[in-house]
Amino acid sequence: MGKIHNIKGFTIIEMLIAASISMIIVGSALSVYLTQHKHLLVQEQISDMQQNIRASMQELATKIRMAGYNVPTGISALSAYNTNPDTIEIIYDTDQLDSVEIEHDMPQPSAELRCDGHDLTPLHDGDWIYIYDPNTQTGEFFEVSHVQYAAGHIQHNTMPLSKSYPKGSKIIKMNKIKYYIDNTTDPNHPRLMVQNLGQPPLIYADNISDLQFQYLLSSGVVVDVPPLADMVREVMIYITARTDEPDDEFINQYRTRNLQTSVKVRNLGIN
Repeated sequence: MGKIHNIKGFTIIEMLIAASISMIIVGSALSVYLTQHKHLLVQEQISDMQQNIRASMQELATKIRMAGYNVPTGISALSAYNTNPDTIEIIYDTDQLDSVEIEHDMPQPSAELRCDGHDLTPLHDGDWIYIYDPNTQTGEFFEVSHVQYAAGHIQHNTMPLSKSYPKGSKIIKMNKIKYYIDNTTDPNHPRLMVQNLGQPPLIYADNISDLQFQYLLSSGVVVDVPPLADMVREVMIYITARTDEPDDEFINQYRTRNLQTSVKVRNLGIN
């Protein structure tokens, strides 16, 4: 008699149960992966946000601290604008020119500046510099079109000056820098902008959504806009940064960070 082998297999119900369990396991693993991936992206955005806000604060604090350095009397070295977000403009000497002055009266406003015997090597064509008349305590910025190093002459063919400056007028290489928030070019990605005199604005940091300043005056009063730059003794800086992308877990959609500091402006009001 032949032997009858009892071969057992899986029933349809058992296969369906196994398939369901497999789907649950795969779904759970996928859910964990997506959650971890989202957390990773969020952490990257938070890291970028923190770097942006710290770099912005360091840049502003460093430059504002320089406001008024070696700036002659009569020049407003700090200009504040309550533009919400605020705007600030500062001026300071770069110390790149050593006591340079013109040695001859200018016959006319378009005449070249004759600085015979002075070292003009720190100057280059296209630089913006300041000419200052100590007699009237007035002056103006202008663009250098050409420097004659051997002769010690400075030409400004692209823009005549507002007047003829006398002998003894000083030539100063000062920086004039403006900081503001650009939230109109791309409303979803506001940026901290920096603009040097005569140059197009540049992006300094992305996703800086707010910038506010307050000014402590010599009288002890704190104001949003100082009446005179020389009255400012301290500048309070408030910066808000946000993530690059919105987050549905937050009511305002974006994760944000706030940073504030205060800067003593010791170069203002010393004259």
